[in-house]
Amino acid sequence: MKNLEDLLGEGVSGRYVLVRSDLNVPLDGDTITDDGRVRAAMPTIERLAEAGAKVVVTAHLGRPKGEPDPKFSLTPVAKRLSELLGAEVALAGDLVGESARATVGGLADGGVALLENVRFDARETSKDEGERAGLAGELAALVPGGAFVSDGFGVVHRKQASVYEIARALPAYAGGLVLAEVEVLKKLTEDLARPYVVVLGGAKVSDKLGVIANLLTKVDRLLIGGGMAYTFLKAQGHEVGKSLLQSDQLDQVKGFLAEAEKRGVELVLPVDVLAAAEFSPDAEFEAVDATAIPAERQGLDIGPKSRELFAGKLADAATVFWNGPMGVFEFESFAGGTRAVAEALVESSAFTVVGGGDSAAAVRQLGLPEDGFSHISTGGGASLEYLEGKELPGVAVLDSGGQ
Repeated sequence: MKNLEDLLGEGVSGRYVLVRSDLNVPLDGDTITDDGRVRAAMPTIERLAEAGAKVVVTAHLGRPKGEPDPKFSLTPVAKRLSELLGAEVALAGDLVGESARATVGGLADGGVALLENVRFDARETSKDEGERAGLAGELAALVPGGAFVSDGFGVVHRKQASVYEIARALPAYAGGLVLAEVEVLKKLTEDLARPYVVVLGGAKVSDKLGVIANLLTKVDRLLIGGGMAYTFLKAQGHEVGKSLLQSDQLDQVKGFLAEAEKRGVELVLPVDVLAAAEFSPDAEFEAVDATAIPAERQGLDIGPKSRELFAGKLADAATVFWNGPMGVFEFESFAGGTRAVAEALVESSAFTVVGGGDSAAAVRQLGLPEDGFSHISTGGGASLEYLEGKELPGVAVLDSGGQ
């Protein structure tokens, strides 16, 4: 696929370049609580601006319902981009309307503008290809003679107007971030260094059915923590109290346990958990065996024995992929399991990939060094779908040259 280096080699001075970034950051009111995705988007934007391009960035934030919603405005993101760039990033008041045309038309060479939330237009996520193509055409019309750079890895698993159809409407190139992410994921699927260990956490087994099924054909060891672990424990016949449980997934999980045994995959579950009286940051809790969770309590983190067990299972790994926290890491009392896994990876000599989403946020929230990991992905869902063996439409369209 053509990439940013190819585009820069062609020359971009004075030329419009539309960049699809992933700037979907968590907010507390108007305050960005984790700017990791904004910082990850900067290298591509900076290189284009430094080369004299007129850079027009499009992105989404949250899940507005196809119409403008002030609480999902990209205003805080434009402010943070301006701070990181050291120059004002003008924010258009709309996506492809009068404000967007004026903002883009006023760009100087090397200038950067941000269009308002692309999901304020229902056509972005429409299931109708024609509707999506219509929006892509209007985006392309904003940047006459321009090029498109796909740099939002967190959205390349979606057939959306600003990801897929736009790559057919303009000469399309992979941004540095997308290229780096794909190269890392190829390392997890081709010519693996073994032992290959995957750590999965998070709330629901149902979110990871496909990836678990596919990983059981590839990994040497699979560690399961977080809320999804209780469905595995229940499938083994243990009571889990009031812990998160997906009863409708028990047969599927029993199948996973049988498949792991059949394939010789070591599937590791928590041996103890922190069982709390209620779901709150200051809940009273105790460490109990994972097979003896009291009926009136719920597990909110893996316990101290499990932390030691998981760290030991990671010690000899050559390749590790981690997606999903081990507990409710947002509550300090229940962040220890996630921290233990993260610290084990920092200390490891393996090729270590943090699979985006909550795991990446946890690394930053816990104050761990980001350079202690080989790679921290910006796209949890996209990473999982790639490892599930699915085609990523936003990457495939670049591979095909937009056809």
